[in-house]
Amino acid sequence: MWPSLLVFVVVATITPGGATTLATASGTQHGLRRSLPLIAGIALGLASLAAASSLGLGSLLQAFPALNLAMQIAGSAYLLYLAWRVASAGRPNADSKSLRQPISFTGAAALLWLNPKGWAVTLSAAVSFSTLAANPWTLAAILATAFASAALVSLTLWCLIGRALGQFLRADRHWQIANWTLGGLLALSISALWIE
Repeated sequence: MWPSLLVFVVVATITPGGATTLATASGTQHGLRRSLPLIAGIALGLASLAAASSLGLGSLLQAFPALNLAMQIAGSAYLLYLAWRVASAGRPNADSKSLRQPISFTGAAALLWLNPKGWAVTLSAAVSFSTLAANPWTLAAILATAFASAALVSLTLWCLIGRALGQFLRADRHWQIANWTLGGLLALSISALWIE
């Protein structure tokens, strides 16, 4: 059961999506060091989501479809805002207001709590791996640790890929293409919130 959990959390955190696109964009613009609050916020957000799902909070989304819809709308709006920030960032250290500062720890953590896809993944893990623990609190600790650890590693990898990409971008036009591509991919990831 433990190897299955490991595979589950690695696949859930390393596959492309909104969080990985944000980590890549942040790495491109700011490098790894300045992107650490974003990475830590997403990892903590995912860990807290996994713990909440293990303790039964995720079942609220299933019991109240209106709450799920409200989260989808809020999450979509927030992702569109972040996509615009990424797309309009410009060259680092240029006169660009929209992505001068990396996304904050709090903003990154909030992203996960507004993401029904994140809830679905962590709720699925809580149900699938419930036999790993004798009680929900232990399961919450196991899943939170597993998701946080996998997210830290995978988001760091995506951020380093972004940093490497940024080193190849020379002209303003190259930066514009890269930023619009990453912003577009982030906006495209919103569709995953609405596919059931």
